[in-house]
Amino acid sequence: MSRTVVSVEAVEKVVPTAAGSLVILDGIDLEIKQGETVAIVGASGSGKTTLLGILAGLDEASAGRVMLVDEEISSLDEEARAKVRGQHVGFVFQSFQLLGSLTALENVMLPVELRGDTLDQSQAAQLLAKVGLADRVEHYPRQLSGGEQQRVAIARAFASAPTVLFADEPTGNLDTQTGELICDLLFDLNREFGTTLIMVTHDSRLAQRCSRTIAIAAGQIQA
Repeated sequence: MSRTVVSVEAVEKVVPTAAGSLVILDGIDLEIKQGETVAIVGASGSGKTTLLGILAGLDEASAGRVMLVDEEISSLDEEARAKVRGQHVGFVFQSFQLLGSLTALENVMLPVELRGDTLDQSQAAQLLAKVGLADRVEHYPRQLSGGEQQRVAIARAFASAPTVLFADEPTGNLDTQTGELICDLLFDLNREFGTTLIMVTHDSRLAQRCSRTIAIAAGQIQA
């Protein structure tokens, strides 16, 4: 039986505003198994991106319990959560978030180096080859198209062999054809590495390719 790699119990997110408390998440219970592909969907403002951030340890819940790969991250400070993320988590963002001063190869190697481990250049080059960028290893982000930058971001995310990959609108800044290529890469590498994939998306075709879809509305999971 697959182990649970992400779970939340009675999670709430409430933020103060001038008009009073704003409830973003309200009593979320969720469990995700190793190897699942999960799409979190919902209208803008539904709380889906906030939920993703809490699951990944990038944001803190106001109440409730959050487990990430056997660690109760809801009880940890930011430094300890960052350590868990470094050991177990990969990220792909809509805005790519590559460092402009680093080549594609250096961007792929960076997260592993920040963790204190070593990824040699040949391994990083192999990952770039997997995403079709064997001839772009020495290029800087400004020399790459949006689709190429997202491919570098995917190679970077898988460089640390993450247990869980979180993706926030990974095709949001791409045209339809390029977005489909990025989807194919995500799912192909997900299968190859045995990674759990959790993504926020507005793309219904992308959501349909996942093994499970979780719909969020007004801060609650819809049955």
